Amino acid sequence: MSDSSVSVAPASGLPVTFRPGRTRVVLLTVGVAMFVVISAVGMMLEKLGPGERASFVFTAALFLGVLVLLSRPKVVADAQGVTVVNITRTRRLAWAEILKVNLRPGDPWVFLDLSDGTSMPVLGIQPGIAKESAIRDARALRALADSHGSGDEAS
Repeated sequence: MSDSSVSVAPASGLPVTFRPGRTRVVLLTVGVAMFVVISAVGMMLEKLGPGERASFVFTAALFLGVLVLLSRPKVVADAQGVTVVNITRTRRLAWAEILKVNLRPGDPWVFLDLSDGTSMPVLGIQPGIAKESAIRDARALRALADSHGSGDEAS
């Protein structure tokens, strides 16, 4: 099973979605399991009152919410540009804004060098569990940026 799930429209090759699939499955599975276990423990403890039981469920929901946020990152490339969805923020970039797509050895995720002189992390492509998939996805995003934008060749 690949860590990245890439969906491609056959006709034009776009839109393409990159996301760390295996990481997402692990985070969501652990989140649901934690929610069920913590809530069940809260309900099974006989000496707890209704407020205390509710606090167990609330805490479990809070843990689940954090893991859902951590599973959110993705990158969607279409004909107009790229939408980068990180943990709490979404940013839309035109192709011309992307100068370089970088995934250097040891990087936790892809970085985009932007035309305004800044660098932007792209958590939707990360080598965590499946390094080969992340490298393949970074190369695919780099090729799209090179063919659609005014970007430089990436290292």
